[in-house]
Amino acid sequence: MTNLTLLVMAAGMGTRYGSLKQLDAVGPNGETIIDYSVYDAIKSGFNKIVFIIRKDFEREFRLSISDKYSKMIEVRHAFQDINDIPSGFKCPSKRKKPWGTGQAILCAKDLIDGPYTVINGDDYYGRESFEVISDYYKNGKQQFAMVAFRLNRTLSSFGPVTRGICSIKNEKLCNVIETENLENKGDMISSNRNSVFNGSESVSMNMWGFTPSLFHILE
Repeated sequence: MTNLTLLVMAAGMGTRYGSLKQLDAVGPNGETIIDYSVYDAIKSGFNKIVFIIRKDFEREFRLSISDKYSKMIEVRHAFQDINDIPSGFKCPSKRKKPWGTGQAILCAKDLIDGPYTVINGDDYYGRESFEVISDYYKNGKQQFAMVAFRLNRTLSSFGPVTRGICSIKNEKLCNVIETENLENKGDMISSNRNSVFNGSESVSMNMWGFTPSLFHILE
């Protein structure tokens, strides 16, 4: 049986109303966005969850999220630190925001020994997305993968969003262009690129499938 790990990037949690954004309740019974992702992952055959967080909110995160799943699935934590950078480099004194996805993933290298899926802690993906990538690796695939979404199904009624517009050929990802200020404008979707889209375009929501071979590449 293939062991699958869900790697949840939550170190960049923003503070809002004095609490962590990803911990805000959005469901009818107080569920958070992370709750939905973890539940869908478990139902889709994932065996382990690794949360990438900051050490300064570990206690709050464990109490609100991690502890409730400890009897259902293996739960581990990796800590992202902005000062954890290659020798010869120095973190700018004014920088407070964590580094990007690459550094976040590398923080978990000692906790992962099989295929894994990376997601954002504050995005909702839906059960089918987890099933698709779970089936991919359970069928023996070893290549990296990305779950793509239709643009018109990822927009918000509360304002513009940023998405990665994908160029795909023969089921291979060729390019991703980060595009900001995407929102509905009548029958079309506008953006900051002076381009309009019809909504059928494939976009990235930062749901990636990798194997441990990525760690060497990142290093």
